[in-house]
Amino acid sequence: MTKAELIEKIAAKAKISKRAANIALNTFVESVTGALKRGDRVALVGFGTFSVAKRKARTARNPRTGETIQVPAKRAPKFKAGRELKKAVK
Repeated sequence: MTKAELIEKIAAKAKISKRAANIALNTFVESVTGALKRGDRVALVGFGTFSVAKRKARTARNPRTGETIQVPAKRAPKFKAGRELKKAVK
């Protein structure tokens, strides 16, 4: 499903305009992104939890050349599906 299709579904289900649905979806994405940037987690009961995982620095190998490279430490977004979402997909 694309973003445009999701906006159409939200607009139809909530009986609002596509423009309002687009604003709502963009606000949701910006809010979750902002929370993750601050290191917070966002829990949506029944759907899942967005959080930030800390990855340690490591040594990796370029498969083409065999050369070793250093991969720096970083923070990565992470999503864990909730129990009800897992049950619905099963």
